[in-house]
Amino acid sequence: MLGRASSKADTGEEATLESCLHRVALGDREAFDEVYGQLAGPILGVARRVLRDPAQAEEVAQEVLVEIWRTASRFDAARGSARAWALTVAHARAVDRVRSADAATRREARAAELMVEPPFDQVVEAVEARLDRQRVRHCLEGLTELQRQSVTLAYYGGYTYSQVAHLLDTPLGTVKTRLRDGLARLRDCLGVGG
Repeated sequence: MLGRASSKADTGEEATLESCLHRVALGDREAFDEVYGQLAGPILGVARRVLRDPAQAEEVAQEVLVEIWRTASRFDAARGSARAWALTVAHARAVDRVRSADAATRREARAAELMVEPPFDQVVEAVEARLDRQRVRHCLEGLTELQRQSVTLAYYGGYTYSQVAHLLDTPLGTVKTRLRDGLARLRDCLGVGG
């Protein structure tokens, strides 16, 4: 019996709420006071469950109540109760706020990534590499022909000492000596300590 009395009270409140929403659609401020009194708490509750930030939940609840004031004419009792309509609006607005915050966080992260300078200046690196190559070429020109060929084949061609000896038709011991002497001259020319 208590359930029926409560159900009748709920039905009466819902009818009053629907009636108030229709009057709000016509600009009745007193009717909006009634709507506000019945829905502000539940709307805030929905916003808090979705957002979990009390300050943002209060902002969203305020936005929803303003939206109800502006769009009360959109309420259609044939599609559901006034309370369900208002809480659906509140839920949608809270979810929009979460999505907006997530999108803002992603935008900020992308912007931060773009602002990070690369660990090196690509132009400077390219110029330095080019200068290094020119210095090496200059120093290679200061070697004897056999030293230059031996160093080039062994270090730029990737050949073993015995393969270099075979390619140059020179004894292995001579190639090793020329490589050792050529590398020492290159080190001195390039100013590399060793």
